[in-house]
Formats: sequence, C-alpha cells, structure tokens
Amino acid sequence: MKDHIGEMAALLTAVFWTVTALAFSAASRKLGSMVVNLLRLIIGFLFLSVFVYFFRGSFLPVDASARTWFYLSLSGLIGFVFGDLCLFQAFVVIGARVSMLMMALAPPLTALIGWIILGETLTPVSWIGMILTLSGIALVVLKNHPRDEVNGGFPKMKFNYPVWGILLGLGGALGQAGGLVLSKFGMKGYDPFAATQIRVIAGILGFSTLFFILRLWKEAFRGLTYRKPMLQLTLGAFFGPFLGVSFSLISVKYADTGIAATIMALVPVLIIPPSIIIYKEKINIREIAGAILAVTGVALFFL
Repeated sequence: MKDHIGEMAALLTAVFWTVTALAFSAASRKLGSMVVNLLRLIIGFLFLSVFVYFFRGSFLPVDASARTWFYLSLSGLIGFVFGDLCLFQAFVVIGARVSMLMMALAPPLTALIGWIILGETLTPVSWIGMILTLSGIALVVLKNHPRDEVNGGFPKMKFNYPVWGILLGLGGALGQAGGLVLSKFGMKGYDPFAATQIRVIAGILGFSTLFFILRLWKEAFRGLTYRKPMLQLTLGAFFGPFLGVSFSLISVKYADTGIAATIMALVPVLIIPPSIIIYKEKINIREIAGAILAVTGVALFFL
C-alpha cells in the first residue's frame, strides 16, 4: 500500500471532486460561475490556512522559495482561473455529467505535457489502464444516437450539446492538465497543503482582477445573501480547494502525473450513486458496464 500512496491519493481526490462537482453545479445555477469560483477559493483558503497553522505553525507558506512561488502561482492561474472558469461555465451550459466527461481528456493531456516537460514515461500496462479507464468513463456518459441516423453505413456524427459548452469543457481539461504538471514541477518536496495555499492565493488574485475589470463585485456580495447556494458552495469548497486539490498534489508528488490524472478522472463513474440517491436517476446496464470497465482500468495501475 505504501508503494501506491500517489494512486490512493488520486482515488480519494476523485471522491472529493465528485462531491464538489455536485455542490458547485447546483450553486453555479443560482450564483453564476464567476461568483462561485471566487467565493469557493476564499472559503477554501480559510480551511487551508487553519489546517496549515496547526500542522506547520504558520497561516501562510512563508517558507516557500521564490521558485516554488513562481511555478505554483502559475499553476494556480492556469488551473483555477483559466481551467475552472471554463469548467464552471460548462456546468451551466452542458451540465455536470457531460462536463466531467470532457474533463476525462485531462489524463492524456497531462501525460503529453508531463512527457514534454518532465520527461515522464508510461509503461504499456499503464497505457492499457488509461485506455480502459477513459473508455469506461465515455461509456457511462456518452449517449447513443438513434439507429436510423446513418450516413453511408455509419452513425451520423453530431453534437448533442452546444459546441460552446464542449469547448468550455475542453478548456477545463487543458487547465487541469497544465496546472497538475506545473504543480509537480513547482513543489519539488514542498508540503502539498502549503503548495495548495499558494495556488489558491494566485487563483484569488486572478479572479479578483477579473472582478475589478468586469465590475462584478456587487454580484459577489449579493451572492452571500443566498443561504442554500452558500451552503452548497461551502461544502464544495471544503471538498474541492481544500481536500481535493491538496490530495491531487499529493498524488502527483508520489505518482506519474498521467497515472494520477487518469485515476482522478473517475469522477463521472463515482457520480452515478449520488445521482441515483439524490436525483433519483435510473441506472442502466451500459452505465454499470462503464463503471466496471473504468474500475478495471484503475486496477491496472496498482499492478
């Protein structure tokens, strides 16, 4: 088990992000994606600061080097500001489940960036595991086209959702991939929770700049008056910017970024049980098969 600390942290991250996706998707419909992005980072930073104070003796990561600050700040801007801004708007446009499908593109993008920047390699078994996991996720989320929609013997290809939403989801995946690689490059043995603080600080500054430019501060303060969305936002902030992001950094610290990102891409599968219990959705054989296929792919990473 000790040999798979990174993989286990990635699996926990997937669980945390499942809770986060449900909570932030609901809050974004009422508050708007921009407001949710800023407020959840502020709340998450408070959680992180209290935790880091008790375990490291300081509210802020004052012991980080200039190099660590630079790369982790860049990671925060790419991952939180660009990536999550796209993802949260995708929640609104195409919904949480389809958005999570698009986020499944993060593993191959992460592996590609990790290969280019960090020189990481993946074994043949790891590649098979990645393919199985991604295939299972796609099987769970993608929809079948009607049988009569054929073009030259092949099913007609078309978008079931707005192209703008698909592009937003792609932006979210690219932001997560770039953020993960830069996080691993910037940490270099530094504490993952303090590293998350740096990323969150950069994210808060980035969104605050956007709020000044777009004059959205009134909407942010108005959002504080909505009780239920704020409770959802707080729940999402606890499992997202606090636990989720911190464990994602633990995972990339002890495992290859491509493998960690693939395991974290299980969110579309893990989101099925709460969808059934909370939203009373009916599950079909295809979704069960997809879940089994995805879990099989994850299991290959532990061999």
